[in-house]
Amino acid sequence: MQLKMLHVFVGHNRAVWNKALALTKGRLDRKIPIMWKHELEWNLTHIWKKSDEMGWLNDAPSQSLQQTLKQFDRALRDCFDKQQPNKRFPRFKKKGVKDSFVLPQGISVDGNRIKLPKLGWVKFRKSRDIEGKIKSATVSRNGKHWYVSILCELEVAEPIHPSSSAVGIDRGVSIMAACSDGKTYIGAKAYRKHEKRLAKAQRILARRVKFSNNWHKQKEKVQNIHSKISNMRRDALHKASTEISKNHAMIFMENLGVSRMSKSAKGNSEKHGVNVKAKSGLNKSILDAGWAMFATMLEYKQRWKGGMVEYVPAAYTSQRCSQCQYTSKDNRASQSKFECQACGYQANADFNASLNILAAGHAVLACGVDAIATTVKQEPVLAIC
Repeated sequence: MQLKMLHVFVGHNRAVWNKALALTKGRLDRKIPIMWKHELEWNLTHIWKKSDEMGWLNDAPSQSLQQTLKQFDRALRDCFDKQQPNKRFPRFKKKGVKDSFVLPQGISVDGNRIKLPKLGWVKFRKSRDIEGKIKSATVSRNGKHWYVSILCELEVAEPIHPSSSAVGIDRGVSIMAACSDGKTYIGAKAYRKHEKRLAKAQRILARRVKFSNNWHKQKEKVQNIHSKISNMRRDALHKASTEISKNHAMIFMENLGVSRMSKSAKGNSEKHGVNVKAKSGLNKSILDAGWAMFATMLEYKQRWKGGMVEYVPAAYTSQRCSQCQYTSKDNRASQSKFECQACGYQANADFNASLNILAAGHAVLACGVDAIATTVKQEPVLAIC
């Protein structure tokens, strides 16, 4: 019964989001002012819930529906914010894709049980002790499993990192993270390990009659494979980021535009792309490595411990010799081998890049980003403060 109610609550919150988005798009098309949070909440309470068409919204916790409208309002404001150019206009939510809802109050925890509004007491596996005041709970579904994330408010002292060392990290494909202290982290490469299995499951799904019982069963199998890939990748990234953040107070990485680097090279009907197959394979490997997720994990773990993460320009870090600073594309003999054409220094290409990133990070801290502006034909870099 509780499982059925969870599906119902998720569906109701998805319907409220899509209703608000459809209403907003209609107003924009007619060039009339759109409705913001308080106006949408008034419509929810006085119109939608009291109508014959959407009266079933009363079955869901009212505050979870209000939280959905709050999230929609935030997404709408962000997409119009010129200081956030990467934010895009909200999109309609699909059933079974990122199903979740937020409960802002009425939450109690007793051992391995949690009390949620209109659900009552629900057993759950507690991964850690709950400290501080409970502010909200987010219920989400991933495949066939349901999760609850509890947000707590807790006062903590300003953290001081136990270490004083710094490390440069070069993010790559074959080696997910190469550190200037000599350690390397290969990564899970979860998608590559399950690529054939996933493709086979998706081909079977494509042959099923849509929305039939067998289609739903096969769709669940596809979702389970995606969940396993995601869990493997996240586990490897957590282990690597935790070890690095524990051992180093300062972390330097390249400022990579992952979305730009993994953009499709297919082109369009007028201008066809080149090396599309090779670029597609590279895109899969970049996304499989989880560069952006790895950086996010390091950032918040360093904030927890009192450390810092600094980004440096990515230009020529893989072509510059870390010993004599000579920069040339000929130094990169292969994907994994670096050999300086000036001084003869040889090393793993990723390790050499991590040393350059570390040096660039120190220059940024001392003099700012302009201190490490480089060109291909440059002489050895000197940071002038």
